[in-house]
Amino acid sequence: MFLIVGLGNPGEEYEHTRHNAGFDAVDLIAEEVGARYWKTECGALTAKGAYRDHDLVLAKPQSYMNTSGGPVKQLMNAYGVDAEHLIVVHDELDIDPGTVRVKFGGGHAGHNGLRAICDKLGTRDWHRVRVGIGRPPGRMPVVDWVLSKPKKDAADDFVQATDRGAQAALSLVQVGLEKTQQAFN
Repeated sequence: MFLIVGLGNPGEEYEHTRHNAGFDAVDLIAEEVGARYWKTECGALTAKGAYRDHDLVLAKPQSYMNTSGGPVKQLMNAYGVDAEHLIVVHDELDIDPGTVRVKFGGGHAGHNGLRAICDKLGTRDWHRVRVGIGRPPGRMPVVDWVLSKPKKDAADDFVQATDRGAQAALSLVQVGLEKTQQAFN
């Protein structure tokens, strides 16, 4: 079983913002695997499905980005999922918009959602699907950038990246890290 967590913030005002790239990718995965029933458990919206003979639990923590570690840990405990079967899809400032990078382990690079997960799990060793959103233009504050919705061409890049993020997460399930990195990085 794999637990695929998309990071984001709950609420209509955050829908389809850059910071919600993980939520958007998990919604695409749900469509792909036919997971249509979402329920609230362990502080997250969850849906179940299967992909290539692997059971999946899809999750969107509802506790806001900065405290998403709690729901992730609770879900791992509830479903008996170890860190090697955790895939977290999130936005990444240090990657160009429209691109995706996959890795296992590493730091949080100042990303509060990743920091919360690292803190709650006591490890940094889990899969990450990093959806590139790029840096804000000029002197725009980072918080304004990540909480805004991409416009025009940037919106196309964002949609493409969340779709690639969803496909990368499913690739991790099917063929593992090395082949997924070869295909997506």
